[in-house]
Amino acid sequence: MIPTQDEVRQEQTAEIRRRQKARATIMAVLMGALVILIFAVSIAKIRAGMPHG
Repeated sequence: MIPTQDEVRQEQTAEIRRRQKARATIMAVLMGALVILIFAVSIAKIRAGMPHG
């Protein structure tokens, strides 16, 4: 059976949405990692500037 044009469009739209969701998830993970990295560097700088004792 040959898929209708509407079915093909729905499949293409679903594939685009899956790719967008995957890209959004990757970006969220990368942004979260950047926040954690900046936080860790800030803590390290604060600790380095404090007197030991």
